[in-house]
Amino acid sequence: MIRTSKIKRDTKETNINLSINLDGDGVNNIKTEIGFFNHMLTLMAFHSDIDINLEADGDLDVCDHHLIEDIGICLGKCIKEALGDKKGIKRYSTVCIPMDESLVMVSLDISGRSFLYFEGDFKRESIGNFSVEMVKEFFRALAFNAEITLHIKVLYGENDHHKIEGIFKAFGRALKEAIKIESNVIPSSKGCI
Repeated sequence: MIRTSKIKRDTKETNINLSINLDGDGVNNIKTEIGFFNHMLTLMAFHSDIDINLEADGDLDVCDHHLIEDIGICLGKCIKEALGDKKGIKRYSTVCIPMDESLVMVSLDISGRSFLYFEGDFKRESIGNFSVEMVKEFFRALAFNAEITLHIKVLYGENDHHKIEGIFKAFGRALKEAIKIESNVIPSSKGCI
């Protein structure tokens, strides 16, 4: 089974070309015009072992919201498509990641039900040209389009860069574990997800 997907999204606000391979090695080529976001997506690819090729630009003269949210939409759709019928996946995962003084927990269920619980306080408005409020919006767009239940909680921390980095790393690790093939059945008592 080949677990790959690609999407092209062209709107008046953004232009996105994305392809992923769920069974990759974390190889990535990520270009979004938002330096800190590139860094976070690179970490996510590395820790999930998902190959990500992404070229995206948008109306950054307005703000970064449209581009970051639309990338979350596209990534969620690609993950859903690449998973197919979800036969054999582990489905659940909970991961805690320390990043220096901060600790982050991510728990997810590839359930077919879209949900995001997000708890985290940030002091900064932005890191470079990345608005800190967009962390939650990115993961909301991803979770709802991938149809996963996603819980993200910053347990503690001081540095916003560390907290956000912990979130992206923990999500990558949790996703890697949840999509792992461990059987030949669909992991649901209903027989479908």
